[in-house]
Amino acid sequence: MTNLIGAFLDTAAGAGEKTALITGKGEAVSFSGLASRSADFAYHWQGAGLKKGDRVLVAMPVGIELYAAIAGLWRLGATIVFPEPALGLAGLRHAARMTSPRAFLGTGAYRHLRLIVPELRDISLGLELGEGRTRGDFVVDVDAEHPALISFTSGSTGLPKGIVRSHGFLAAQNACVAALLDPQREDETDLVGFPVFVIANLGQGITSVLPGWKFSRPQKASAAKIVRHIREHNVTRALVPPSICEVLVENGVDAGLDAIFTGGGPVFPDLMKAMIGLSPKTQLTMVYGSTEAEPIAQQRLADISPRQWQGMERGEGLLAGPPVPETRVKILDGEIIVTGAHVNKFYLNGEGDEENKLEIGGDVWHRTGDAGWLDKGRDLWLLGRHSAKAGSLYPFQAEIAARGWAGVRRAALVPGTNPPILAVEGEEPGAGVWQKRADGLGDLRVKEIKRIPLDRRHYSKVDYKALRKNTR
Repeated sequence: MTNLIGAFLDTAAGAGEKTALITGKGEAVSFSGLASRSADFAYHWQGAGLKKGDRVLVAMPVGIELYAAIAGLWRLGATIVFPEPALGLAGLRHAARMTSPRAFLGTGAYRHLRLIVPELRDISLGLELGEGRTRGDFVVDVDAEHPALISFTSGSTGLPKGIVRSHGFLAAQNACVAALLDPQREDETDLVGFPVFVIANLGQGITSVLPGWKFSRPQKASAAKIVRHIREHNVTRALVPPSICEVLVENGVDAGLDAIFTGGGPVFPDLMKAMIGLSPKTQLTMVYGSTEAEPIAQQRLADISPRQWQGMERGEGLLAGPPVPETRVKILDGEIIVTGAHVNKFYLNGEGDEENKLEIGGDVWHRTGDAGWLDKGRDLWLLGRHSAKAGSLYPFQAEIAARGWAGVRRAALVPGTNPPILAVEGEEPGAGVWQKRADGLGDLRVKEIKRIPLDRRHYSKVDYKALRKNTR
């Protein structure tokens, strides 16, 4: 079937009572149980009048009911609309304005938003998690181009742009993720800090464990609780943002995992080396991608050569590794551009296409906004945001070096400054020590600040817009 629910139902039939999902609170559901619950929801919503092609704005906590709802909506051929959670109520209102959904599905406190939020009042159909009379597994037939999901960019460089993912697109993306994760044991169990990867795991028959920390506050996670959660549920691998790796390092806690896949923000060499020292038996893989193209490249920590370590320390950039086979990568005027079956080709209503999409040789390429280069071995190197350049320096050329100075916790190049200003967070070991180190990088001025602002999605990337505003 072209509908993604087909892959899940085939998996569920084979996996049966194997655990599909465990929540942060320890609640669990089997593959067959999740499939049955999704069928109940689908029959109930069909009875309420939901039809193929209807857009449904969803506001639910990440948990068992959410994934059952996703499967139930796809059974009906509905298109799911997910607001950007990091933007809160503003993101919800923006999503409603952009997509004009026919239905709203909210649970818990979210269900009352339809009564008080102006953009939600005109939505004609309110859905609830009710049970229908199931009559077996039914799936409305849709083609590969049928829209399955609309999500949004973070809005860090302007208004959040809508990304339409068809069933074919998501199938291609899930295939890339499956090849990337490549389970090594039958009882593989993943701690998943990125909700979208649960969908890929459900199609592969891999057990997913949701974290005990808030998705919006990974930096507040407790290292002790993370390890306890891992041991309670026999977790073998983790898919988490770099901020979680930082929590483990700062607390000196080895999670005892076979593997960690980390992405959603840069993983700098100092954090890589700290992870080697902390968890030498854990295979660490850094994944580079974006909302529009996930994944783009991957780099196993164990495969970094001495020459590549030296290159990062000399200011050549941050090694992202070889592009995944499904992704084609070019460097155009210093910017990384990508294309492939799992790379977004257009935005909702075309808003953002002119700035971010290019047609080359009959293919649509996505501009990542990241500066970078490809070495002779075709490994990809990142230099940071193209728009965050200061003077002749790109962000990572200065930031990687500065993170190796004594007392530095974080460092960020202030965009557009000339001479370039390097904002530094930490405790300087002596007056003028950091500036003396900076002199070796050229005409670079150091400015100590209390806290470098980070993104609201994974707390792993510098918010350069806020940084420039705070350092004027």
